[in-house]
Amino acid sequence: MKTWAQYYVNGLTRLGIIRFSLLLASFVILLAVMIQVGVTLLLRGTVEFVDLVRSIFFGLLVTPWAAYFLTAVVDELEDSRQRLKDMVNKLQEMRDRDKALNEQLQLNISQLHQQMDETRRAEIAQERAMEELEAEVLRREAAQRELQSRGALWRSFIDNSPDLVYYRNEHGRFSGCNRAMEQLVGLSEAQLIGMLPHQIYPREVAEKVVETDRQVLEKKEAVTYEQWLTFPNGRKACFEIHKLPFYDEKGHHLGLLGFGRDITEHKAYQDQLEKASRDKTSFISTISHELRTPLNGVVGLSRILLDTELTPLQRQHLNTIHLSAVTLGNIFNDIIDLDKLDRHRLEIAPAPLDLSMFLQDIESLTRLMAEQKGLYLHFDVDGEIPERVNADGTRLRQILWNLAGNAIKFTEQGGITLRILFHPPQDDHIKVRIEVEDTGIGIPASELDNIFAMYYQLNGEKHATGSGIGLAVTRQLVLAMGGDIGVDSELGQGACFWVELDLPLLTELPMEIEESGEVPPLNILLVEDVELNITVATALLHKFGHETVAARTGAEALALFKPEAFDLLLLDIQLPDMTGFDIADELLRRYDRKQLPPMVALTANLVRDKAVYAAHGICDVIGKPMSVSNLAETLSQLFAPRKPAEPLPPPPPAGNREKVLDLTFLNEYAQMVGKPVLGQAVSLFEQMLPDYLAHLATNLTAKDQKGIVSEAHKLKSAAGAIGLKRLFDLAQQAQSPDLPAWWENIGDWIDTIKRTAPKDLALLQQWLKE
Repeated sequence: MKTWAQYYVNGLTRLGIIRFSLLLASFVILLAVMIQVGVTLLLRGTVEFVDLVRSIFFGLLVTPWAAYFLTAVVDELEDSRQRLKDMVNKLQEMRDRDKALNEQLQLNISQLHQQMDETRRAEIAQERAMEELEAEVLRREAAQRELQSRGALWRSFIDNSPDLVYYRNEHGRFSGCNRAMEQLVGLSEAQLIGMLPHQIYPREVAEKVVETDRQVLEKKEAVTYEQWLTFPNGRKACFEIHKLPFYDEKGHHLGLLGFGRDITEHKAYQDQLEKASRDKTSFISTISHELRTPLNGVVGLSRILLDTELTPLQRQHLNTIHLSAVTLGNIFNDIIDLDKLDRHRLEIAPAPLDLSMFLQDIESLTRLMAEQKGLYLHFDVDGEIPERVNADGTRLRQILWNLAGNAIKFTEQGGITLRILFHPPQDDHIKVRIEVEDTGIGIPASELDNIFAMYYQLNGEKHATGSGIGLAVTRQLVLAMGGDIGVDSELGQGACFWVELDLPLLTELPMEIEESGEVPPLNILLVEDVELNITVATALLHKFGHETVAARTGAEALALFKPEAFDLLLLDIQLPDMTGFDIADELLRRYDRKQLPPMVALTANLVRDKAVYAAHGICDVIGKPMSVSNLAETLSQLFAPRKPAEPLPPPPPAGNREKVLDLTFLNEYAQMVGKPVLGQAVSLFEQMLPDYLAHLATNLTAKDQKGIVSEAHKLKSAAGAIGLKRLFDLAQQAQSPDLPAWWENIGDWIDTIKRTAPKDLALLQQWLKE
């Protein structure tokens, strides 16, 4: 039935209701006819037409109702089937969803189990980690305690190290340092942190520090160099600075580390070695070269005497003299050739020189040397010879002898022309040109630039048998005297060496003393930077009844000065920030000259021409140390004209004391201010002396000319204030870099100061006791 019903539904669906109804009607009619025919035949044995009609009519009558019924049944069945299908689908969906949910549930349960396992494992790991953390904390606490102990040890070690230790960050700012660095810059570590080099060091030092920092920070490489640094008390020290990049434990660049080792003593030792070497070389060169010149006279004169009538014994002795002199000259040449070192010391000592007598001596000796070789000499003087000049006659003679000797040595035929030309005098100076011309072998043009070099000789010349230092020494002497030297020559045409010098003329200026009377009490502005000098000058002026106000710098003096407040200005010429000339010029700019009180210079460096002071409005000069007589005379001339009193008679000679001590000044000062004040000044100087000597030594080692001059000036002023005459003179030399060969001599001067200062001070203290 299920199958037939399905067929019915399929046919109805496929054929449609009409065709399916016709087909169904035909089927029913056919079925009815067959049943009718079958039943009729069975019951009656015959089939009539009416039976067929009745069967067809029955089929037509039943078919619609059957079709409708079956269709309704089919529709219901189809609806039921469809609903059943939908339900089955829903059940399938529910089953699938249930299956998926079940699978998800199983997955969640599995994950939950896994998470529970992981949680358990994590709890176990956490428990282990906590145990390890507790152990690590204990270890770190122990390590921290050990690190703190080591840090304290290292900090103690670094702080007690004499070497500088510091570190700066990548921006060049200080991040820390040790105690030695604090002492160097005069600031604590806390103050240094965050500061830049330009905020700590002088400009020149800061530029060098920044430049080397940049090399370390940019190139990430270590740098080592030497640097002179100054302590707050003025002492200089040379440090060997070593800088290197600084990284943390992860390799991050943090900045730089700096280390500085004080090598001042090492530098001083090196300087002593170099000085000893230079002294040895200078001694050998000087003694060999300068002894050879008079030795040439011995050789020449002995040669001349050998050509005269002599007894056999005299000729034998004279031959021995001549041979010994020649041999000695060769030994000198060998010494110089063996040494082959530069000459570094040339001393120029100007003194009054009679040029007429000097030139006569030069002509006699040169003519003698020329005649020994059969050469002529033309000696010409052009211009008016001045009577006296201020020049070093020995050095000038050495210059002319060297040039004349070379001209004679390189000339075989002809002669020598020595020409001296004097220009008209100008400003108390006269320009002199000296020419030494020969008819010798001449000098190639390619060699003219080298002819004045030390140990230089013309290659291949038989005449070049000397040491080669003559022209080099001559050039150094000329330059040291402020002149110039040159040569004009052609090969085979002889040579002409020329020297130009500017020599000061000596003129005696009459000293006029105006009459002076009694000086009223004065208000005086004393401008002086050395405390000891202030003490001495103030005490001395107070004894005269004057009031003083002290200014230690030029700026302070300009701030204190008022025209109506002071009767006199005493100006130290050399001050830390400006000169006394600068102060005078500034006051003349601010005020009319008539408003200003008299200005008097205080200086140990007396300028010969007082017009130099007058040009700055300074009316007079008082030399240091300030003597009672000089001060009284100056004040009397300015404020009370009268004839000065007779000066105090000098004390009787006291052996070596008068060379060491200015006894006249000391007696005057002691009479004016009393022994206690003088004793206090001497005690103050005794306290200051070690610093003076130490600072002089470090500045010498640092080759700091400005520092040497400044310290020597302080020492000179302090020594002069208490009458230490010899120490004053030595310090005066040390503070005068314009002196000839100052650099070559300063080491000896400072050594002498260090050696004699304690002895001179002891002698002064002994004089005070007596």
